[in-house]
Amino acid sequence: MAGWLTCGPGLLWLTAFVFLPLVWIVGASFLTRGDEGQMGLPWTLENYRRLAGWSELGFDALYPQVLGRTLLMAMGVTAATMVAAMPLAFFIAARSGVWRAVGLGLVVVPFWTNLLIRTYAWQILLGAEGWLAQTARSMGWLAAGETLYPGWTAVFVAMFCDFLPFMVLPVYASVERLDASLAEAAADLGASGWQIFRHAILPQILPGVRAGAVMVLLPATGQFVIPDLLGGGRTTLLGNLIQQQFGPSRDWPFGAALSVAALIVLAMALIWVGRKGGLTRAGEVES
Repeated sequence: MAGWLTCGPGLLWLTAFVFLPLVWIVGASFLTRGDEGQMGLPWTLENYRRLAGWSELGFDALYPQVLGRTLLMAMGVTAATMVAAMPLAFFIAARSGVWRAVGLGLVVVPFWTNLLIRTYAWQILLGAEGWLAQTARSMGWLAAGETLYPGWTAVFVAMFCDFLPFMVLPVYASVERLDASLAEAAADLGASGWQIFRHAILPQILPGVRAGAVMVLLPATGQFVIPDLLGGGRTTLLGNLIQQQFGPSRDWPFGAALSVAALIVLAMALIWVGRKGGLTRAGEVES
């Protein structure tokens, strides 16, 4: 009885605001859009057929391309943050006392500013007159008249910078608990620097890396603010498509089907990380 009293409010909250909305989304994805945008019967699989690219006029690869483009962008951002986070996490962990606190503070400083404000700031930095675009032109990376914003480059840079802290923090948690004696033992046995990292260090920080990968992949897959503001109509990702269906297009059943597809992708990522042990205690060495 005491257990239900302590867990009951939390379970009630999860049921009302997580489980029931998910059930509604899944159910709505099988409904039919009316002539005025309303949802109703009959039950249909047409929304999923449309998502797969099939319609009354034949096959159209638009929506599969959007889904594939979204996954590529999310995985690219995840990989880039992983590469940048690992040396940064080791650098912060090597500091002592107040400097370690300063390093962690600088990592989380972006969260002190609203995402929308940060995105508008990227419009200025990546614009035609911004110093980043001018530097790129001076180095020959951009032709005269070309800009970093709007376009894919602006979207990728903004998503990378916004999601980097989500990767740094769990990797740092694993690095902080690193057993340095394993690396020392590997060095004593004649292992090279790469072999030390591969066999003595990487297995210890993999749980943090996997947890960070999920924490970046989840929001990157559903992101729509950054592509909408920095893509300039040139970039359409899954989040933008869902927003359009629940907004201007008023096609809620198809928007629900898109949401279910995103949930399936994210659930697969969570299952993979859970099976690989990425959500275990940070710093735990896998067998």
